[in-house]
Amino acid sequence: QVKLVESGGGLVQPGGSLRLSCAATGSIFSINTMGWYRQAPGKQRELVATITSGGSTNYGDSVKGRFSISRENTKNTVSLEMDSLKPEDTAVYYCNAEIERVSERYRFLEVWGQGTLVTVSS
Repeated sequence: QVKLVESGGGLVQPGGSLRLSCAATGSIFSINTMGWYRQAPGKQRELVATITSGGSTNYGDSVKGRFSISRENTKNTVSLEMDSLKPEDTAVYYCNAEIERVSERYRFLEVWGQGTLVTVSS
């Protein structure tokens, strides 16, 4: 079984910074795209940022220039550095990954983390 474990959420003041981390564990052969999504109360889940195994990144319009995604392929981890945080960034942030398991080669399973709450408030 594979899973994603997130860490780093919490309360931060507007204008502050926060770093989220996510580690994929289990019998993993490879991971394709990894990313972060978020869901604010009463809203749909939205893209924050994604990164491919080759390092290509994609960002949601609302976070461009403020957030930065990175990954360490050898450790199966992905991180999200969030700067200049705004109250509207308050949401539950979910890690996502496309994982090829050792037991089932050539098939990528979409896996979600349990979510970590980020609150931006003074």
